[in-house]
This record gives sequence, C-alpha cells and structure tokens, in this order.
Amino acid sequence: MSPTRMWSEHRWIYIGAIVVLVAMMIIGLFTYTQQRNTNEAYRKANQLNDALVANGFAARNPNNIANTLGTDGGPICEDPNSSLRRGLWLVQLANGAGGPGMRPVIVDKRILEAGAEVIKVYCPDVLAGYQEKINDLKTSDTVND
Repeated sequence: MSPTRMWSEHRWIYIGAIVVLVAMMIIGLFTYTQQRNTNEAYRKANQLNDALVANGFAARNPNNIANTLGTDGGPICEDPNSSLRRGLWLVQLANGAGGPGMRPVIVDKRILEAGAEVIKVYCPDVLAGYQEKINDLKTSDTVND
C-alpha cells in the first residue's frame, strides 16, 4: 500500500488524533497555570495567616483567604492609597449611624496593623504609602481581648 493511499484512507483518523492531541495540550497548559496560581494563592494565604496570628489575631482559614484574595490581593491592592479608597475606608471607620448621626471613631490600631499585614503580603510596593496614611489617624487600644 502506498503512503498517499494510506493517508487518503485514514485521513480522518489522523486529523482526529491531531485535534485531540492539541486539545489535550491546551487543557494541560491551562491546568498547570491554574495549579501554579492556586499554590501561590495558598502560600500567600498561609503567610498572611501566620503574620496575623503572630500579631495576636485569631487564626483564619487559609482556604477562605486564598479564595478571597487570590494571588494578587484582589481589590485591596487596586490603588489602596487613592483618595476615593481612603474616603470610603474612613466612612467604614465611623460609628455606623447614617446621616447626621454619623461620627468618626478612634479606631483600634490593631485593625490598621492587620490591613498593613495584608498589604505587606499581597502588594508590598504600596505599603509605604499605606503606612503614611494610617499614621495620620488617631488610634488607641479600643478593643478588649
């Protein structure tokens, strides 16, 4: 049997085998990338959890941290030092009342330290700006353990 005749008779088998091989290569590449990102997310989540525990916070589930912050810190690292984010953040540090009853509060410094730990792990390049902004706030030991 000549090679051209063999090719023409089994053309669909060869094309199918090539398509399946290419599809498996693409799936394998995607799976490898996802696994690497998952491993990095869990490594950072464990690093953050260890830092928080070392600072006296209760241990958290690293799975929840990894699912929330991923590998890049998610929304926490999207320009945390911008004026808009700072304004929204300061509103969250209020007494919880709405309208004219809303008042700023003296926040516990440990809360700000926890935020600094998150930034230190996920986006250390903006930590200096974050530290500068939180140093302007009046803090105290307001939460009893």
